[in-house]
Amino acid sequence: MTNWRTVFGHESPYDPQVDGIETAIDTAREGGYTVIEGACGTGKTMIALTAGIELVRDPETDYERVLVLTSVKQQLRQFEADLETINANLPSDWDPVSGLTLVGKADVCPYNRERKAGFDDGTVYDRCESLRERTRDLTGEGGETTAQNLTARARSQQIGLADSGARSTGAFLETAGEPTPYPTELPEYGEGGPVGAETEYCPFYAQYLEDLPDGGSDGDVAEAVPYDFTAAGMVTPEDLVARSASHGTCPHSVMGAALGHVEVVIGNYYHAFDPRTVGSFTGALVDDSTFVVCDEAHMLEPRVRDLVSEGIADSTLRDAETELSRVIQPIKFEREGRQVQGGSKTADADLVRAELNDSDVSYEELNRTLEFVRDLRAELDRRVTDFLDRKHRGWQSNLNDLTDEEIPLRDPAEPAEDELTEWAREAGYGDADWVRAEAVGAVVARILNEAEDEDRTRAVPAVGRILGEWYRQGHTDYFREIELERTWDETEPTDSWRRAYNARLGLHNCVPSDAIGSRLASFGGGILMSATLEPMDAFTEVTGLQYLERAKDRPVTERRYGLHFPAENRESFAVAAPKFTYDNRGSPDEASKRHPGSGDASEQRQRNPTRTHYADAVQKVARLPGNVLVGMPSYAEAKWIGNVLEQRVDKPVLLDAASDDETTQLLKDEFFSGDGKVLVTSLRGTLTEGVDYSGDRLAAAVVCGVPIVNTSSPRTKAVRRAYDDEFGDGFTYALTIPAVRKARQAIGRVIRSPEDVGVRVLLDERYARDSWDSVRPYLPDDGEFQTVSPDMLDVGLERFRSRLSSQ
Repeated sequence: MTNWRTVFGHESPYDPQVDGIETAIDTAREGGYTVIEGACGTGKTMIALTAGIELVRDPETDYERVLVLTSVKQQLRQFEADLETINANLPSDWDPVSGLTLVGKADVCPYNRERKAGFDDGTVYDRCESLRERTRDLTGEGGETTAQNLTARARSQQIGLADSGARSTGAFLETAGEPTPYPTELPEYGEGGPVGAETEYCPFYAQYLEDLPDGGSDGDVAEAVPYDFTAAGMVTPEDLVARSASHGTCPHSVMGAALGHVEVVIGNYYHAFDPRTVGSFTGALVDDSTFVVCDEAHMLEPRVRDLVSEGIADSTLRDAETELSRVIQPIKFEREGRQVQGGSKTADADLVRAELNDSDVSYEELNRTLEFVRDLRAELDRRVTDFLDRKHRGWQSNLNDLTDEEIPLRDPAEPAEDELTEWAREAGYGDADWVRAEAVGAVVARILNEAEDEDRTRAVPAVGRILGEWYRQGHTDYFREIELERTWDETEPTDSWRRAYNARLGLHNCVPSDAIGSRLASFGGGILMSATLEPMDAFTEVTGLQYLERAKDRPVTERRYGLHFPAENRESFAVAAPKFTYDNRGSPDEASKRHPGSGDASEQRQRNPTRTHYADAVQKVARLPGNVLVGMPSYAEAKWIGNVLEQRVDKPVLLDAASDDETTQLLKDEFFSGDGKVLVTSLRGTLTEGVDYSGDRLAAAVVCGVPIVNTSSPRTKAVRRAYDDEFGDGFTYALTIPAVRKARQAIGRVIRSPEDVGVRVLLDERYARDSWDSVRPYLPDDGEFQTVSPDMLDVGLERFRSRLSSQ
């Protein structure tokens, strides 16, 4: 057994780190999990890596790797940095700890990264699979050439030595700061003639196939990695691309080949909990030789709920209908004595028969599934139209005014069979039609890929799989609905809802504790950690850990480490303002129309006293020197308070909105630069979690209200009812506790280091006082959040400023 202090990346650990590391090691040796709530500064990342690496390097354990899962990119970078720190401080006679960060094809494909050869993020997956299939066909058993010949051809095309039939090329493709041996366009294999007579292939994948031992049929695929990853230390995605592409091999294939051979693998929740990702890529990591680290574990439950939920888009049903028709048509026409028109995208009748004969799917089942999918789409259309006619009379003439909608297929509060399943039964579709659709879909995809000599993602297998899940899953833990998401499609008729909406049949897993618990049981042990996990008993229930402890006899150990930075550098208030609920505050749209930022204070109070209390309190905090973060329950409320502050505060006010990552990053950059500003955002956005506000980036944060999700949503009602049945108190478990964690994450942005100074304010009497709906029990039990009345907040703020100035 090695000494974990040798692995630890710094000279001396904090006391919480010593306890956390030793607890995690001891618990994992018994196959258990350590649950850590640690405030910022605890050093949770180093705790997890040190414990995991110690277990992996100890020959007396069965652990072979550490798998880190995090939902926040900044935390992913922190794990990379801490592993590099560990390697930099290991004894000279120690081998470095090998590490690898997992990303998707879009991030590592050289052509996609540089937007060459027609690649983009929307097509990279299908194009990659198609090119790989062509490359394998050319080089596999019975193929026309070898992988070595393909890579040589690509290199010779690049330097102008191609045969006369090869197309001209441009400059070398460069990516990750390194030149590759290949052209910027895809090379082609053929004997000359028109381009259509030649076959595009991927030279990077061809080189990977060439590097495989014995052509990939025998031996360890890790031998195809063009560097010694066991001695490479931490390999980031940029490192991976640079090392692989400069050698001329496929970075994504190299990542897969190295996956099971490094000591630390860093990924996200998809890599352990998404059934499709595990099935196709990371399955080898999910076993008892892996020590798993779930970072930002307060997000584990909602993220896994999304990953194990399903859905079928209206457009996917349409595409599946087309694919089924293309396979059925050749035999149908043959039986009718008709000819398939030239150029029609259909399979050959002989091919269809041959594939059906090799499977357990009949031609009659193809027809039956087509009828089912076609009728299902027609029923979806009827239900959406009826809903819009009821709720939005005259909607055809006001398509731009429509909003996102949910159409429940049962009463969310009363588990029962859904209306779509009832419709199918009454329409004559039985159990076999639901269950056999998956097998039918697999055969149809195989026929089309064979007919078109192109392996790409087809719609009908996904439709078949989800129809099977729709039939199999229960009606309490799963909720079924139609989701309408705003979009715009000019190709649809002007009076069609499809012009304004994407429609989706949703199958939502309301209680993911079984999925989480069963997957955690597959690992040897691990750590789940976050700054906001309390109450621990609720967390261990909703993540299935209590079941793991009771039924599987695997220990679950809890640890709590508070904020240990100097207490005199911070002040924390829970302000007893009226509850910021819809009943008290009304609509933000109405409030904005009344211009609450202007006019006499007594007049404002008469209009809406609750909003006046909040406008006054937020104004007091926003006027503090430096940057101030304001968190609201929604973007609509953020817009309201932003308008108020623009009129009342003598500093720039930046308003966040639901947007893409690039826009959000630009907003952060603007906030961090120059003099003090106010940043207003939703507590359900991306600026209140996982963002580094250390140093002078943030002087204060104020949270308005308890950010409970929309309780009128059918899906929310269904989750609440399912949690009632499972845990006894659905409102607390499904709504209140996650909302308080969101608030705690936001105020946790203020104090990030021993030198940071700042103010944390929770506005709402539910944080301040004990009552039937109080959330004070879910705050850290350290007494830091002192209760004040709204009119005493400015006194407390001034006292804190005076204390600082006197130090």
